[in-house]
Amino acid sequence: MTGGSRVVVIDNGGGLLKAGFGGDKDPIAVVPNCIAKSPGSNANSKKWLAADQLQAQDVDVTGMTLRRPIDRGYLINTEVQREVWERVLRSLLQVDPTNSSLLLVEPQFNPPGLQHATDELVFEEFGFNSLCVADAPSLVHLYEASRQPSLFHTQCSLVVDCGFSFTHASPVLQNFTLNYAVRRMDLGGKALTNYLKELVSYRSLNVMDETLLIDDAKEKLCFVSLDVPRDLRLASLSFKDNPFRCSYILPDGITYKKGFVKDLDEARRYCSLPVEGELDKKDGDSDTVKDRKKPELSQNEFALTNERFLVPEMLFHPIDLGMNQAGLAECIVRAAQACHPYIQPVLYQSIILTGGSTLFPRFAERLQRELRPLVPEEYQVKIISQENPILGVWRGGSVLASSPDFGSMCVTKSEYEEMGSARCRRRFFH
Repeated sequence: MTGGSRVVVIDNGGGLLKAGFGGDKDPIAVVPNCIAKSPGSNANSKKWLAADQLQAQDVDVTGMTLRRPIDRGYLINTEVQREVWERVLRSLLQVDPTNSSLLLVEPQFNPPGLQHATDELVFEEFGFNSLCVADAPSLVHLYEASRQPSLFHTQCSLVVDCGFSFTHASPVLQNFTLNYAVRRMDLGGKALTNYLKELVSYRSLNVMDETLLIDDAKEKLCFVSLDVPRDLRLASLSFKDNPFRCSYILPDGITYKKGFVKDLDEARRYCSLPVEGELDKKDGDSDTVKDRKKPELSQNEFALTNERFLVPEMLFHPIDLGMNQAGLAECIVRAAQACHPYIQPVLYQSIILTGGSTLFPRFAERLQRELRPLVPEEYQVKIISQENPILGVWRGGSVLASSPDFGSMCVTKSEYEEMGSARCRRRFFH
């Protein structure tokens, strides 16, 4: 497939890079935005794997050294980013950048120095014809408005983006992100993975170097609790009665090279638990010592119990874990209160969830419960979960890139060469 003069759309996330062509529903590539090398490789060898190469079935990701171009949400290593883009553009999209336009999703509040480095990468390294820069909240709003125009007749929404590096609550009005009202939590998918690594390493195996594997375990096994005290009591029961206990198998490099959940049915048992504390009667059961004895685990296996819901709990009550941060519900309320009183009721009625961390089971239901006591009684609270929150930003970019006015929103290479990066950051929406 060749791109020709089609618009390339890249959502350059800290964890995953999404790339494809404007007008398509889904991106062609959803790949890790990093390069990695196995521990057995020579330090000077060039056997770094990039993007989709890390997803190959025959690649053992155990103990891999990772290099990410993005740290804490911002581009800090253009060389690594160039390698990832090279792989994605040339091999996966099979596109010639010199004959293409680029719509790039840029982090909010990107410092001017990093904007300049990004523009150099786009125009000088890859030679794109033109560039349009957009932010994630406005694209999420644009996509949802294109899908459900009746819900967004007021052209107003509050986008909650639980991304890899940060979580943002961003009010959007008429396709403009109201930057003065944006509120941020310094917590995202990366922090959750790191917390799970610490818990597993303290209680079971040392997995501090197994970022990709623990990421996978987090995505498959973690969920949001609707009643944390009750679930903590259940998690303390004997292994026979513990509804949360499940095992994750690490690769052995011979039989299997990917980690996996030992028993998916066992891992999903929590879904059938009653919401309220109907199982509390078990708290009084007198388990024998034999019942409480841990079953034998293999050397490449670890068990999870309360870690499964304590990790996502960071987003709702970070203060409980020693972090001086407001929880997600309070962050959303602060963002809404920073806006004009006239639009606050509308913001609460159109809260859009996007980002990979919103995929945890029961996320939206828990957020609704946390928000309701904080929002004035006369306001409705409506939470909209995206069809695929990992692709929501990219799909908004695809809608924008296929719009008739897209060409007028772009900055050409000649304009960049004449006026520099400042020209690339003008406001595009009307």
